[in-house]
Amino acid sequence: MRKPPATGPAASKDSRRFISLAVLFAMLFCALGQSSAQAAPTAPPPWLGAAWYPEQWPESRWDADLQLMQNAHLDVVRVGEFAWSALEPAQGRYNLDWLARAVRLAEKHHIAVVIGTPTDAPPAWLTRLHPGTLRVDAAGRTAEHGSRRQFNYASPEYRGFCAQIAAQLARRFGHDPNVIGWQIGNEYTDESFDPATRRRFQLWLQRKYKTLDTLNRAWVTAYWSQTYDRWNEIPLPASAGNPGLLLDHRRFVSDTWRDFQQVQIDAIRRFADPRQFITTNIGGLGWSDNWDHYEITRPLDLAAWDDYVGEGHLHVDRNAAMHDFVRGWKRRNFWVMETQPGSVNWAPVNTTLDRGETRAMAWQAIGHGADAVLYWQWRDALNGQEQYHGAIVGPDGSPLPIYSEIGRIGGEFQRAAPALHGTQPAAQVALLVTYDSRWAIDFQPHSKYYDQLELLLDYYRPLRDEQLTVDIVSADAPLDGYKLILAPSLNVISQSLAAHLLAYVQQGGQLLLGPRSGMKDEHNALNVQRQPGPLAAPLGGRVEQYYALDHPLPVAGSLGAGSASLWAEQLSAAAPDVQVLLRYGQSNGWLDNQPAMMTRRVGKGSITYLGAVLDPELMRQVTAWAIARAQVHAEFPGVPAGVEVCRRAGADHMAFILINHGAVAAHVALPGPMSDVLHGDRIVTAVDLSPQGVDVLATGKP
Repeated sequence: MRKPPATGPAASKDSRRFISLAVLFAMLFCALGQSSAQAAPTAPPPWLGAAWYPEQWPESRWDADLQLMQNAHLDVVRVGEFAWSALEPAQGRYNLDWLARAVRLAEKHHIAVVIGTPTDAPPAWLTRLHPGTLRVDAAGRTAEHGSRRQFNYASPEYRGFCAQIAAQLARRFGHDPNVIGWQIGNEYTDESFDPATRRRFQLWLQRKYKTLDTLNRAWVTAYWSQTYDRWNEIPLPASAGNPGLLLDHRRFVSDTWRDFQQVQIDAIRRFADPRQFITTNIGGLGWSDNWDHYEITRPLDLAAWDDYVGEGHLHVDRNAAMHDFVRGWKRRNFWVMETQPGSVNWAPVNTTLDRGETRAMAWQAIGHGADAVLYWQWRDALNGQEQYHGAIVGPDGSPLPIYSEIGRIGGEFQRAAPALHGTQPAAQVALLVTYDSRWAIDFQPHSKYYDQLELLLDYYRPLRDEQLTVDIVSADAPLDGYKLILAPSLNVISQSLAAHLLAYVQQGGQLLLGPRSGMKDEHNALNVQRQPGPLAAPLGGRVEQYYALDHPLPVAGSLGAGSASLWAEQLSAAAPDVQVLLRYGQSNGWLDNQPAMMTRRVGKGSITYLGAVLDPELMRQVTAWAIARAQVHAEFPGVPAGVEVCRRAGADHMAFILINHGAVAAHVALPGPMSDVLHGDRIVTAVDLSPQGVDVLATGKP
């Protein structure tokens, strides 16, 4: 068991067994660009944990629960994020002693604590006494007490209460040696459409555009006589509307959530040690569109998300891509703050993961850059809306069947910690996304079947099939170090973003743009250059017309033959050095024999434009061509189908996590001798993996 040393007289004899939290946060905040002078002791990553709700159970039961956690090698618990009524039972009357006793008892069991601010679930007294803090939905209905998230995220009054409870918690626990971090709220979700929020949106627009003439030009409000003469005429959109208005509203929502979060960050930082990190847990299965995840995580010390499958079983590529997406929010390792211990209660059919699948899912998270995996939740709640949700311990306090698998994961995390120390995924290939582009297409999909996540996965799967590490980052992120960049659906390309991408290409980068790229500018208006907008000139060609398809079309060329579906764009080459790689066959007449994909050398690199959604095999051939052209080499070649290889690199060593997601056993020949971390560090040249089997291999000296 990797537990922190005890305090007091017993500490000295155990001191050599455990790394101090000072070392932990030296490692953590070195990556974050911060440092700490003081800290309490804990174990090295990766960590295993769970959400624990001591306020729901008799205090006499706490010690037994924590002992079971310790036996299962849990390192950390998250507490408090739904406990506002227990922490402040009446306005201004605080009761934090019970939480202090829970923190001390967790310390006794060598389990560190992350405290959640309880601002996702305000207490009944707040709803009753301060109805102005309540959220109003798009239909004008005011939320009521009895669930959660009934608050208005833009309300200054509510933010004041959030700051007060966060400050009270930070005063009490900001220097607590067993509290390692803070989580702000829980899964930011719903915006409000009340009149006060509308006025704030109008003020936000006024600060951005300064004059109505500027706003009217940007939104092209001459269309349908939408021109605004006063700021207070501008609506608060809920769905359809002017594309510029809709895009700015999404940006306003992102800024408002970030400001809501910042109020609590400021309250905590006023009293807390710098060693204590601050994060929030982002839900929505990782791919939500309510707000910009990059903006929300920018002021946080680390990114964290909630990794759920829901119905069915692990979607290997999708889940892997979501981990890479989360890692890209801050371009460093992250936490999984919640994940299901087998099942959930909110899916259409709440199936349970197969035996071993929970373990495979945990190791996939670590392989893609997670430094901690926490389960939701520790123990079945006796009542409440999530009674049926999966847990590790039953309502009687005894372990559920999944407990032994969780314990196995904890033991393996312990054995693998030295090999994973100081490592993170390192990629030569990146996929680019922006929320502006996602929102712009969501507002006007042009085809109900145009699923941006599925298109992203069309580009992602062939890269992962080659066992390449892939970063998924914002298009405005630093691009140095990537040999190949793929940008499916980069719909909004401003002049500044085009310059950023062109500089990457001119310095030797290989850029592959997917369909619908460069259609819009930063105001969600059509680019006058046609697609790909400001990149049309360096591409030496453009999109003449786009087509939403109702049946597949033949596509063929030097890269292979196959079909296009859902979307196809008619390209034209203007420069003589443009190379056409794929053309459409006989189809609707407009596309017959027209270019579907073309490329051009620019500076030391190249720009390639693919204007169609291709079938999987032809997409694989296109990706293979791009990989070869960029001189990107597979890191772990010759792996059987169904086996995922994740690479984490350190300064002088590497760790490989192998996971067999297939239904049959797999034999994997290694590219060279490696240390088998989970089986006594013996040197091996091949491994055998059972279905859902996992192994961790290492090279070099950690």
